Amino acid sequence: MMSSKTLDNFLNENLADLKANGLYNEIDPVQGANGPVINIRGKNVINLSSNNYLGLATDERLKKVAKEAVESHGVGAGAVRTINGTLDLHIELEKKLTEFKGTEAVISYQSGFNCNMAAISAVMDKNDAILSDELNHASIIDGCRLSRAKIIRFGHSDMEDLRKKAKEAVESGQYNKIMVITDGVFSMDGDVAKLPEIVEIAEEFDLITYVDDAHGSGVLGKGAGTVKHFGLQDKVDFQMGTLSKAIGVIGGYVAGKANLIDWLKVRSRPFLFSTAVSPADAIASRKAVEILMESTELHDKLWENGKYLKAGLKKLGFNIGESETPITPCIIGEEKAAQEFSKRLFDEGVYAKSIVFPTVPKGTGRVRNMPTAAHTKEMLDQAIAAYGKVGKEMGLI
Repeated sequence: MMSSKTLDNFLNENLADLKANGLYNEIDPVQGANGPVINIRGKNVINLSSNNYLGLATDERLKKVAKEAVESHGVGAGAVRTINGTLDLHIELEKKLTEFKGTEAVISYQSGFNCNMAAISAVMDKNDAILSDELNHASIIDGCRLSRAKIIRFGHSDMEDLRKKAKEAVESGQYNKIMVITDGVFSMDGDVAKLPEIVEIAEEFDLITYVDDAHGSGVLGKGAGTVKHFGLQDKVDFQMGTLSKAIGVIGGYVAGKANLIDWLKVRSRPFLFSTAVSPADAIASRKAVEILMESTELHDKLWENGKYLKAGLKKLGFNIGESETPITPCIIGEEKAAQEFSKRLFDEGVYAKSIVFPTVPKGTGRVRNMPTAAHTKEMLDQAIAAYGKVGKEMGLI
């Protein structure tokens, strides 16, 4: 097969560089369902790397309604939402999400990443500015870039820095609109945004507020998210969430005032130009939200398991950072050591993926553990024992 020599040289040199520096990511296909125990390369291992926080990705109730939707509505939506790809199931999902989030309206998208690409650029433009936490998710960064607004980074959860930069931006008179945007829960460290302080600063300087709650939905606020956790539903303009983590399916949504959702329906490009999620995905997501609204059982089990794993790893002497949620990073430091640690855990029957630059800053390589509501205490005990064995062998504890 013929290809560009320039492209080949670029790819081969840079791939070799990533591998030499411990930054090349190996993809491990899962054979079967993504549950608390998964099969990789023919081996059953305890899964501590999925975002399936509540175990709903394999829930029988969701599987049942998804199968029924395939029979009644087919396998695909058939069109973009603005032509005839909006099915009754999409409307029902958005109504349920509106009730769940306590806002006036909701718009749903194909993914959480699409939400940030869609919503930020639909409202912000080259005459505006965006104050963005320096540890915000890649999709926020890309959404900000797409908007062409001036991006002003502030120190991670540094409220003094945010206030200073907000004041400077407002007093400069250069911008028509200014937005402050933050993750609700930061996925690599597990800490929670200081939303009460952010909202206070936003009110002082008339900033638009945007919270990406991908890792807070289903986890905080008894499941309703970080904004609900702080009781700020009436104070945050954009609440973004995914349907692919705690909800267990695929897709994303933005919740807010009715006029904001109306605007996103006519101006956000992924809504206008990308086919809607499948009928099965829409109804399964709705069912998951119903389950969360009916009971906190899964939410409570998630937190119980998160606290149990944290205590076990801390007792062994591992650095688990400052996580305030079930997300449990085990910070190793050097990238190659983090990757080696992950590989040895796999040998001991635990799948805990190493996370290195550019997902986290250089020198902070880690294994990110995500206990879920579906894990048993026996599974967690086995994982903790594996950590202890590999940690001692590598001289980490």
